[in-house]
This record gives sequence, C-alpha cells and structure tokens, in this order.
Amino acid sequence: MHYSALGDHAVLITLGDSIDERTHRRVRAVTARIDADPPQGFVDRVPAFASVVVHYEPRLVGADDPSPHDAFVAALQRILSDIRDDELPTARVVEIPVCYGGDLGPDIEDVARQHAIDAQAVTDIHVAGDYLVYMVGFMPGFAYLGGLSSRIATPRRRSPRMAVPAGSVGIGGEQTGVYPLVSPGGWNLIGRTPLRIFDITRDEPALLATGDRVRFYPITRDEFHAWAE
Repeated sequence: MHYSALGDHAVLITLGDSIDERTHRRVRAVTARIDADPPQGFVDRVPAFASVVVHYEPRLVGADDPSPHDAFVAALQRILSDIRDDELPTARVVEIPVCYGGDLGPDIEDVARQHAIDAQAVTDIHVAGDYLVYMVGFMPGFAYLGGLSSRIATPRRRSPRMAVPAGSVGIGGEQTGVYPLVSPGGWNLIGRTPLRIFDITRDEPALLATGDRVRFYPITRDEFHAWAE
C-alpha cells in the first residue's frame, strides 16, 4: 500500500499494478474501511482499478505540524493498518436486459466476423458471462466490466462515434460496458438496454457500483420498446 500526494487536496493510495480480482478486493476493502471510519478532513473517495484517491480539506485536518498532507496520510495509515479483504459483503447482482443486434447493436456483425462466428454466437457468449464492476468512471455511471470472454474480446473501433446512444452495450478490448448517457465513444456496440443506467432523479443516480456483479439477458425488439415506453 503506497501513499502519494495528488495535488494539495488529495492522497493516492496505490494497491497494485494490475487489473485482477485480488487487487479489486483490496480496493473495495480500503473503500469500505474509509466509508466506515473517515479521517478528519475527509471529503470524498474515488476507487479505480488498482488504487483509491481520497480527497480532503487541508484546513479541516486539524494539524499544521506535520503538514496537513502528512497528518492526513498518518490518519489513513492508522485506519487501514489492519485492512483485510476477506470481510467484504456479498456482491450485489444486477441483471440488465439487452436487445442485441440490428440498429441497436450496429457493430455485432463486425465483432462476429473478427472472431469467425455469427452474431447469435456473440449474443450467446456475451449473455453467458458473469461480469464484475471493477470501477466507475469516464462519465457518470459508466461501469468498466471485467469477465468478458476472450472469444469475443475485440479492439476498440478505429473511428469513434461522435454520439453513442444512452443504454448502448459495447465491447472495448477485454471489457464490456453500458453507456449511461449520450456521449462520444469508440467501443463496439452490440446491443442496447432500455434501463436507465444513470438517472439524476434517483436516490442513487448510478445503477452500478464498484464491486457489483452484472448479468445480461436478451430481450426482443418489441420488449425493448415496450420497456422503454
């Protein structure tokens, strides 16, 4: 566990140098401990693939000597001194309906061609996956999902789209994910969900959070439109 300054209002806690479930569990454990026992001056925390950024307000840390940064790091070290990753709560499972192919998944045929399979096989393989939310970033509510089968892992498009519709399900390299809002994007679009992945009117605007498990299931075009209405 390595601590370093990220400007004068944040500390970067580095927990590993690879994207894997062991490092992910450490990220979740650190995040849960900070949530349960935030140090004085704490403002927010942002978990990532192999690190956690902890934001703080120097004026509220309550120490001038040593510096607020040193005092805040010392407080974090005390809080995290006995951290364990075997005490995490059971992961929440979120099921997401997807209408695959057609104009809702315009890249599914290209993904299939790159792997010498057909579009139905891409759908079947994608649906069979058990996905883990490693982190949420890029835009509000965008979850990076690990666990994609190598049979359909596909490099990002050479030419990104200027506007990807909200709810689009994509493949980017060895990850899959759902675009929560209309935005530019270069992932291969294989389908779309009628669910609102990010909704500012909800108590919890983002549908997915770090540590969730995600499972996709197919729906018809009629079901997609009925759900959306």
